[in-house]
Order: sequence, then structure tokens, then C-alpha cells
Amino acid sequence: MAVYFISDLHLEPGRPAMARGFVDFLSQLKDADALYILGDFFEVWMGDDYEDDFVSQIRQALKTLSTSGCRLFLMHGNRDFLLGQTFCQQTGATLLDDPSLIDLYGEKILLMHGDSLCTRDVEYIKIREMFRNPQWQQDFLSKPLAERMAFARHVRNESQSGQQMKSAEITDVTAAEVQKVMDENGVSTLIHGHTHRPADHQWQKDGHACRRIVLGDWSDSHGWMIRADDNGTVLSEFSF
Repeated sequence: MAVYFISDLHLEPGRPAMARGFVDFLSQLKDADALYILGDFFEVWMGDDYEDDFVSQIRQALKTLSTSGCRLFLMHGNRDFLLGQTFCQQTGATLLDDPSLIDLYGEKILLMHGDSLCTRDVEYIKIREMFRNPQWQQDFLSKPLAERMAFARHVRNESQSGQQMKSAEITDVTAAEVQKVMDENGVSTLIHGHTHRPADHQWQKDGHACRRIVLGDWSDSHGWMIRADDNGTVLSEFSF
């Protein structure tokens, strides 16, 4: 058996090829004991009360996986932080805190989406704090769905414009924050997504090996995953 990790699919109706690739990916997880989705599963999510054929398709694919015996875990990203317990109940998923600690074949591993590690992006960190505030979320979810969707479109346009003006250094993780979070949680391995910079970083600290594995974002023809089993943990890109 194996444990799988993915993130940053940014699923949306306008990308049907990616959605088909994801559903096909799930159908091939015959040896999966667990699947962890570490945020930005959807490009946008404005509440569990949203419903269309696309969402129904994805929800059913997840439900099929979880009922097959594979444990399913979801973590919020910066795009889908309003995913709630209703969606999890419908799919058989467990919602994870960010960050979360898990035991992976005898090793304690830290899981994160990764956006909170980008501390040089001060403007984003402030917005993140507001969006993750339970009172703000409660007030927002009480608004009509049409109003929430209009807000999402506005924020998305603003975000895309702002990202184009930010340097790669600002939008990547801060090394000091990475080490701080790992030390606070007593781990030597961190898995996250968000930055769209897939890599397997390894270094030494005080004579101990440290590792940060970064998941990549998905396209219409390729995806990224981490597969872990008794023999080790490997990051790889694959074609649909």
C-alpha cells in the first residue's frame, strides 16, 4: 500500500481536460491507503451551497475513492479556503488543519498548503489573515451566492494583476520561516504546495538531514504527486 499527496489542481469548469485527468488519476490509485489534497483543489470555492454539473462530477469521483477504502484528506488553500464540512461529508473526506502533523511510515511529517511560508509577501499575508478569520467567513457565507461569486471574480482579477508585478523571490517561501515552522513542530520533513515550484530540497541543520518537498501545479496534460511507501517518498510528474 502507498500514501499519495497532491495539490494546486485549481479545478474549474473551463479546464475539462484537467478534470478528466484528475478523475482518471483517482481511478488508478489501486494501492492507495490514503490521498492528501493540500489545498487549491478548486480554482475558486465560494461555499458548499454552490452546485453545478462540474462540482457534482468531482464530488462523485472523490466519493468513489473514499468508499473504495482509501482515506481522503483535504486541506484549505488560498483559493478554496471556504471548503467546509458539508463538502467533506458528501465526499467522505476529512478536513485537515494547516499545518498538520501526520505519521508517515514511522516518521513525523509536517503538511502545509504553503502560502503562510511566503512571509516576504506582506500584502498577501495581511489578506490571508482576514480571509481565514472565522467571523469574516461566517459573515461572507451569509451573503447571497451571486454576491459571493461576484466578489470572487473581483479578487481573482486583482490577484492576477498583482502577482504579475511581484518578483519570484517575494512569491516564494522564506527559508527562515520554513526552518522556524519545522523546528517548532519537531520535524525534519515538510510537504507543501502553493508556490508552483516543484522540487525536493534537502539540507543539513545541526548535523541532521532536513527535507522540504514541494508539489507542483497541474496542467491540462500533466500532474504532480508524491508517492510514499515503505521504500521511501518520491516526487514525480506524470502525464494524463
